[in-house]
Amino acid sequence: MKKDIHPDYHFITVQMNDGSTFKTRSTYGAEGETLVLDIDPTTHPAWTGGGQQILDRGGRVSRFKKKFGFIGS
Repeated sequence: MKKDIHPDYHFITVQMNDGSTFKTRSTYGAEGETLVLDIDPTTHPAWTGGGQQILDRGGRVSRFKKKFGFIGS
């Protein structure tokens, strides 16, 4: 590796929204700093896939099927 071109890789503490913490290695901040998360990956739908449904309310798919005579959903 070339010297002085890579960021410092050190231990930090990550604080979740519920107050729990864990230690990990990162390039964030300085050694021993705490990263407080704004969005909790244990509960946010982006990470949990929770309850997302795709609904077509007469949009492109329905118009395409109607135009080309597809039957069904």
